[in-house]
Parts: sequence; structure tokens; C-alpha cells
Amino acid sequence: MALNRGWIYRDQVAEVGLTLLDYYSQRYQHSSRAEWRERIVHGQILLEGGAAEPEQILQPGQQLAYHRPPWIEPDVPLEFETLYADADLLVIAKPSGLPVLPGGGFLEHTLLGQLARIYPTETPLPIHRLGRGTSGLLLLARSAQARSGLSQQMRQRQIHKVYRALVGAGLPDELPDTFTVQQPIGKIPYPGLGQLYAATPDGQFAQSDCRVWQRRTNATLIEVTILTGRPHQIRIHLASVGYPLLGDPLYGAGGLPRLPTDAQQLAVPGDCGYWLHAHRLEFQHPCRAEIMQFICPPPAVLDDTTPDFSSCTTSSS
Repeated sequence: MALNRGWIYRDQVAEVGLTLLDYYSQRYQHSSRAEWRERIVHGQILLEGGAAEPEQILQPGQQLAYHRPPWIEPDVPLEFETLYADADLLVIAKPSGLPVLPGGGFLEHTLLGQLARIYPTETPLPIHRLGRGTSGLLLLARSAQARSGLSQQMRQRQIHKVYRALVGAGLPDELPDTFTVQQPIGKIPYPGLGQLYAATPDGQFAQSDCRVWQRRTNATLIEVTILTGRPHQIRIHLASVGYPLLGDPLYGAGGLPRLPTDAQQLAVPGDCGYWLHAHRLEFQHPCRAEIMQFICPPPAVLDDTTPDFSSCTTSSS
């Protein structure tokens, strides 16, 4: 397996009185304090373009750059299907397992990395998010006009997005045929990452309108229309009402992160295993008065012709 090209992570100091070592060890807890010290000593972290000592006091406004050396990225499915393309926008069907943006050990093994190979001069930019484990429709802008227009539609909640999700079976009288979740979503402290999006009373407004699509003997297929687009919204919302996505390694009851046992590693948002698919997408073309509608067939587990979860052997990871 080949190394990637490495990456430069840039920051601007906002805090007062922190040392360079404190800044990185407190802000980026995925690495230990000793590891950050070693990187600083070896000149991988530059302050205002030059080398610095671990105990140097930072000043607000100063520029930092962490030069991460090339590394081998985890294998992921890199192929995707283009459903529509013109000079202004792109609609693709993303496979589960492929990250959209760089992060969490992924740089070139991302949708954006693959698109940069196809469109090296003007790489299309995503208008909304899909988690790594989520499959289905993703909308991207190819022109400045499209990016502005589609972003405005997103802010005004004019882009219609419908998902399919699979949760536990439950009892018929426990989960109504239709229900709405308005649990606020915000950041909470989380080991290794510093912070994590989850259900929290002081979070931002979020709304998911849900409809039971199919009740199976050992699972429930749900159609979810999201009014807002908070990070990991559907995973958090369904977990917050007692129905986390089947196979979700991160979000459990209450919309909070699961506590691992001694034998388990701490889960992160990019971990796969859950069943979630962006099924339908509707928006107005940003450069002409035309309503665009797309449907992406779901994987077998999320197809309403599948009567029983155990009959499917495919995996979303």
C-alpha cells in the first residue's frame, strides 16, 4: 500500500497564555502529550512559519501549521456512481464506508480526494454532509453560482432530503406510525476527540420527521425527513427516543455515546456498521427554474421488499 502525500493542518491561535505544547495536547487529544512534544521538537509544527519550543507561550492571532508526514490510509470503497452532472452541479451515489471529507486518518481515500483526480482544477464541493457509514445521494456544486444558490437553499431549508434507517423491532405500541423528534444537538466532552456531537439540552434546534415504513420480526424500517442538517442528526435523534440505528457503534440510548467495555475501543463518528441511506433528494437547480428530483435505490437491508433483517448478509461496513 502506498503512502499518501501528507498534509498541513493550519490553525490560528485564539486562546491566551497557552504554551505550544498545551495548545496541541489540549485541542487534539487523539495524540498524547508526549507525541505532540516529539512532533514539536522534530520541527513538524511551525509557529509563524518557523520552528518553536514546546514551552513557548502563544499569542492570539499567531499562525500554526502541523506538517503531518505521509501515511498509509485505511482501505475504503473508492468507487462511486455519478447520477447527474452539468456545468454547475453534481449528484453522486456514495457508498457506505467512503468518507466525504479529509479527517480521522483519511486524506486521499475520501470522496473529495477521488473527485480531485477527476476534476483537478475545479473540484466539486459538497453542499451537505453524509457520514462515512451513510450511503446514498450527495449533492455537490461545480460553479460559484451553484454553490451560492444551493447553500442559500440549505439555509432556507428548501432542499428536501429523505433517508431510510433501520432500528430495532420494539413493540407496535411503543413506536407510533409517525413521530417527530426535536431533540437539540450540540457538542459534549468526549475522550480522545475533545468534543462530540450528541443530544444535549443546550444544543441547536434540530427536527426529524419519521414514519415507520415497515415493521419486521427483528427490525423496523423507518423513513426520515430532516428539516435541519445537524451532524449525525438521524443517528442521534433515533437513539434519543430509544431506537438507535442497528449496528451503530457510537450512539446509544438517549442520543449519547455508548460507554465501551474493557475489551472495546472508544468509538468515533466515522466508525461504520449502522444502516442509514440517503434515499431521495429534491431541490431547485441553482441556475435555472427547474425542480431536480433523485432517488437512489437502498441496499438490500433497507429495501422494503426485504422481510427479515437476518435474510441479508451484506454489511454497511
